[in-house]
Amino acid sequence: MNAFDFIVTVALGSTLATILLSKDTPLAEGVVALGTLIFLQYFISWLSVRSKTVMSLVKAEPRLLFHRGRFLPGAMKSERINEEEVLQAVRREGFSDLEKVEAVVLETDGSLSIIQTSSGEKTAALSNVIGIKSE
Repeated sequence: MNAFDFIVTVALGSTLATILLSKDTPLAEGVVALGTLIFLQYFISWLSVRSKTVMSLVKAEPRLLFHRGRFLPGAMKSERINEEEVLQAVRREGFSDLEKVEAVVLETDGSLSIIQTSSGEKTAALSNVIGIKSE
């Protein structure tokens, strides 16, 4: 779930609560509001699959936070993530040594992905990550 999906989900919940709890809101208005939100969600999702411009406005891109033994403070600051949170994610994945970690990526859904160091140099899974090309 990206930020846009989260916002629409909260809006749907709020609208439904208003319909159910407010005596001042007619049922027809509430149903129209729910229908509009659902249509907009579908339409924006449909557009984002077909247009890179819309996708870049709606969805974030994955961001490199740690690469080859060093934290990337600029990326971490702009994403508002500290070293402790990255280390927690590394430990959660069962790593006790940062030398075994090739990269840590903040994904578009807010999760942290840990890429294990491999013997080869190929990092195809990191090809669309912001910050990897500058390394």
